Amino acid sequence: MTDPISTPQPTKYLLQGAVVTDHGIIEGGLLAIAGDRIMYAGRADHFDEPGFGEAEVDAANIISLPGGHLIVPGLIDVHNHGGNGGDFPSGDEASARTAVDFLHKAGTTTLLASMVTASPDDLRKGISIYANMTEEGLLAGIHLEGPFLSHARCGAQNPAFLLEPDLELMSSLIETGRGTVTTMTYAPELPGADELVDLLTSHGITPSVGHTDCDTATAAESLAQARDGLDSTGFDGVSGRPTVTHLFNGMPPMHHRAPGPVAACLRAASAGAAAVELVADGTHLDPQTVLTVFDVVGAANILLVTDSMAAAGLADGQYMLGPSPVTVTNGVATLDATGSIAGGTATLLDVVRLTTAAGVKFTDALMSATSVPAAVLGLTDEVGALRRGLRADVVIVDADLALQRVMRAGAWLK
Repeated sequence: MTDPISTPQPTKYLLQGAVVTDHGIIEGGLLAIAGDRIMYAGRADHFDEPGFGEAEVDAANIISLPGGHLIVPGLIDVHNHGGNGGDFPSGDEASARTAVDFLHKAGTTTLLASMVTASPDDLRKGISIYANMTEEGLLAGIHLEGPFLSHARCGAQNPAFLLEPDLELMSSLIETGRGTVTTMTYAPELPGADELVDLLTSHGITPSVGHTDCDTATAAESLAQARDGLDSTGFDGVSGRPTVTHLFNGMPPMHHRAPGPVAACLRAASAGAAAVELVADGTHLDPQTVLTVFDVVGAANILLVTDSMAAAGLADGQYMLGPSPVTVTNGVATLDATGSIAGGTATLLDVVRLTTAAGVKFTDALMSATSVPAAVLGLTDEVGALRRGLRADVVIVDADLALQRVMRAGAWLK
């Protein structure tokens, strides 16, 4: 029998200040944490949690925040290729750990490792590494951006490795991932795309339309097929709706006589039948485009993402996106070979700040970077909000939304 005297007691924290919960911003709020779990989030004058008296909480762990500061949930990024010199597409474990450490400390406490189109062997190598890191608790899973993408809309993807959907290869990648392949970007116009969607959804993997040159009808039909497939899987934690990889980027622009996939994606999102990614970093999209999409489809149907690469958090210079050389100038990453935008350099907190500056309500921008991606990942019982029982992932920002402190699973990282 465990000796109750020698059993370590969980570290307890009381954070006092404005707390952003599912119900909005609570001024005079309080967040109570024990170990890696949230015990209470709400008004301080309603707090009456046993075990949080003066004798049970170290005075150093009672933190009162200055006016204007906000206590918000840890951010969640479902499309992220790295940061601080670390790069997921390279398939190098040390590099990936560098990226994860930086991103966690930057406030993105939950993320997918996004790979890019590469050879089958390199894909399997990376998936194997990131499956281990997912099982270790550092990642929430793996996002495969390719290789089943359009040559016409490949962007920074290496065209030498683009393929038409190959079910045998995909099955191999799924097997290598041991249940950690979470989302996959694909072009629905490619031969075999319908069969690919069926294979993905049968394994609880969320299909994400992107890097596509398809028309409106093809996009709409594929999103509907993906939605039906996810609804019928029976997997716990599957959101039940597909996503769209960086809406507007990697697809034909919407034209009034040729609306293309954008129109179908907007319709599906406005109906709650899909969630669209927005790389709202001021480079991939004009701020007014971001504001318009929020107005049209609503924050509950938007995923704010970074599409960040190794240069995130670092100065201008030369970098790599997997095997491809990239130059960053004035914070804009472009592929040396073609000049195409090659991922982002902003953190997710930067994206939330820029989205708010564009005119989107702060709580809406935050929702699209917390609870919406948590639902897509099937993790609403674990992360994405400040609520009793959830993991203690906390970000503290000042009145300008500048990062002050970060907690992940009850431990301060910054």
